[in-house]
Amino acid sequence: MAVPTRSNNGGPPRPGSARASVFFGLLAVALLPAAVAATRWSRQYELLEAAFAIPVGLLLSVLAISLSRRARSRLGPTLGRPRGARTARLGRLLGILGLLLALTAAGSVGIYAVLSLVSD
Repeated sequence: MAVPTRSNNGGPPRPGSARASVFFGLLAVALLPAAVAATRWSRQYELLEAAFAIPVGLLLSVLAISLSRRARSRLGPTLGRPRGARTARLGRLLGILGLLLALTAAGSVGIYAVLSLVSD
């Protein structure tokens, strides 16, 4: 073909889902510390009210992990060293880190709830 197309541009495919997984992984990792910092600077909100960010963090991290898995499955059948494999791996790592942060925060809020019920 005289005109380069998506299939014959000379390079291996580079899925956008790998970059998207890094983006959502970074959001997931940064969300909970940002919510805690926002409650520290605000006079209206208490630390416990930062718990609204936990489900959002869980959703973002699961999205990052699934996008990374999608990117890696698209890059799997590529010959040679596919571009975007490291990016997909980084997105998966950030997604797992965000998931662990969200689960830790959920456990902390749960322990706080149990302790507040026991103390009353």
